[in-house]
Amino acid sequence: MKTQILRKYAELIVRIGVNVQKGQDVIVYAELDQPRFVEFVVAEAYKAGARSVVVRWSHGPIDKITYKKESLKVLSEVPTWVIEREKHYVATLPATIYLLSEDPDGLKGVNQAKLAKVGQAIYPLLKPYRDQRENKYQWTIAGIPGAAWAKKVFPGLMKRKAIEKLWEAILYTSRADKGDPIANWHAHNTDLEKRCHYLNSLDLESLHYTSKNGTDIKVGLLPNVDFLGGGERTLGSNVFFNPNIPTEECFTTPERGKAEGIVYSTKPLSYQGELIENFHIVFKGGKAVEVHAEKNEELLKHMIAMDEFAGYLGECALVPFDSPIRNSGILFWNTLYDENAACHFALGMGFTNCVRDYGKYTKEELTKMGINDSMIHVDFMIGSEDLSIVGATRGGKKIQIFKNGNWAF
Repeated sequence: MKTQILRKYAELIVRIGVNVQKGQDVIVYAELDQPRFVEFVVAEAYKAGARSVVVRWSHGPIDKITYKKESLKVLSEVPTWVIEREKHYVATLPATIYLLSEDPDGLKGVNQAKLAKVGQAIYPLLKPYRDQRENKYQWTIAGIPGAAWAKKVFPGLMKRKAIEKLWEAILYTSRADKGDPIANWHAHNTDLEKRCHYLNSLDLESLHYTSKNGTDIKVGLLPNVDFLGGGERTLGSNVFFNPNIPTEECFTTPERGKAEGIVYSTKPLSYQGELIENFHIVFKGGKAVEVHAEKNEELLKHMIAMDEFAGYLGECALVPFDSPIRNSGILFWNTLYDENAACHFALGMGFTNCVRDYGKYTKEELTKMGINDSMIHVDFMIGSEDLSIVGATRGGKKIQIFKNGNWAF
């Protein structure tokens, strides 16, 4: 891949993704797959005015060894220095960049029950600090090719060619392969903003999803919650940033306890380094009460049992079937990309910033309103070529939102 194109992609991540501000600290999370590209990101962050840039490296195979060899007790420990680091992040609100390249099957063979217990032990210790940072700092997630991931996406190609093809796919779906990526994203954000504005003008009370694959579910919406799409603004500093590169969704957070019916997945779900495939979930009283999967059903059951509210919905996202990612014909085996190829739900934590004037409320007040709170937020894809979504307004009207998998407006 040409260096000039990769530098533009790095600039996109820094300027449009996380939007680094002058004098701000920056953290970059990355695996060891593309160190040269990480250099480009670090250089762009300093060019944007960063005070300091810290790269926190990880490596999937080492993580796998660690999870297998260390005891549950050791894995569940949170050292004092980690707590102090979290406090520092609350005080400084560093812009945070996540560069994804991990193997979709990277933790295959690890005891998933053990992993779940580790998460359940650590989460309550870190949650107070992460709640204090919520909505107040910029963050973005973007993809870069890893060798194992590339071979999963393009199994018939040699490693080097597979990595090259995955670079091409990432840049295409991120609107970074042609022209000026930053200008492309300004136009894209404008389009998503217009669609959200229309959706918010409808005063929707519920969404009814149906598809020939068996999906038939009705999801309730809160009266004071908006659809968001593209970029967001931080609370307090009012900095505009794009959390996901790429993104095609207009999303909102549903009312906890208001989901009835059955929904079928249309793409595999990568969770905890393993794949869950061909599954469906039954909701009653808003909660997932029954799940079935052809592959990794037990892992799916572990997921919805992570805490009291893990089995409730936290997101409804609308993505047209006619989108760049779906049109690429590529199954990415990575939620960041596959979720933007299809409408999706998320189990677990909801988005407090979807509430109008959310800054006026405490986290506890937002939860009482009906915003779900959980240690997980896991997107799963439900969009199909024939998906229909009909919205019911609070005034009693029925409005077609999606028809044949695409926007009806």
